[in-house]
Amino acid sequence: MRTYEVMVIAQPDLDEQAINALVEKVKGWITEKGGSVENVDNWGRRRMAYVIKKQREGQYILITAKMEPSFTSELERNLRFIETVVRFMITVVE
Repeated sequence: MRTYEVMVIAQPDLDEQAINALVEKVKGWITEKGGSVENVDNWGRRRMAYVIKKQREGQYILITAKMEPSFTSELERNLRFIETVVRFMITVVE
């Protein structure tokens, strides 16, 4: 298992309940495949460097997790289909 950081930028107009539901969904996918979530850090609403989907701001969430490298492509595919996710990035922690 490797340690990964999953950065998710969600739509800025989401309430706390919708953000928590999104985090729980991602955590569920990770634990379902045998991984473990070490930390969830909600950075809150921040201004983005450039406009994405006509939005200037986004809700930033950083999830640190241990998971198998083969699962990252499946996690990317799952995140791509969530409408409230504006952008995401999965990186390996060295």
